Amino acid sequence: MSEEIKEKDKKKEKKVKLKSDKVKERERNLKILKITLLIIALFLILVYFLLKAIYTSGAFTVILDQELLRQKGIIMYESPDFKEIRSILEAPRPEVMDNISINWLPANINDESDGSHNGPNYIAYTFYIENEGLETNYWYSIVIDDVIKNVDEAVRVMVFLNGEKTVYAKEESGGYQYPDTKPFYSKEFVMMEQRTNMKPLDRDKFTVVIWVEGDDPDCLDDIIGGEMKMHMEITSERILEKGE
Repeated sequence: MSEEIKEKDKKKEKKVKLKSDKVKERERNLKILKITLLIIALFLILVYFLLKAIYTSGAFTVILDQELLRQKGIIMYESPDFKEIRSILEAPRPEVMDNISINWLPANINDESDGSHNGPNYIAYTFYIENEGLETNYWYSIVIDDVIKNVDEAVRVMVFLNGEKTVYAKEESGGYQYPDTKPFYSKEFVMMEQRTNMKPLDRDKFTVVIWVEGDDPDCLDDIIGGEMKMHMEITSERILEKGE
């Protein structure tokens, strides 16, 4: 009889041990799951704030390569009257940006104001590059960061350099180019140019104007709510495209 009792006790102990092991395993798995969910949540929060920083920051940003500043004496600022040297300039976005015609832009838009001078449904930003060093060259390019709902099909980017105007537009399908415009440099760049033989104390004036061209055949309802994020870079060397 005592042997039977001992055997039953052993079985009970074994069952208790198995249940205890299962509880420990379940708690361990639950802990791992909580940690995993926490990591995913932190990652999503980080992505959210990064995207928020990108899409709620200025509509257009200008970045000066630090090498140009340190080694070649190239500086950047918004106004000659208040020469506050900056490595990053940011143009605020307009409250509303509906399609307009190029003919609606002010005739004196290049000489209107320094810094931001947005108008109804367009971005306008003026800044300066100055050489405080020796004679040098630099590259200036407008990089396409992101496009939503193919709005780039109807976007126009006008760049004034010392009063000389160039309007950039994406090439239409079939190779057609909208009149009086220059095609985007590539899928990654609106434009890319080199400023050569910049002598000491030379100053370059840039004005960048961005709008959605209502007379473009691709300015359709399909692009409503679209967005095009871009920035300008002033660099010592040409920026390499993807795949180069």
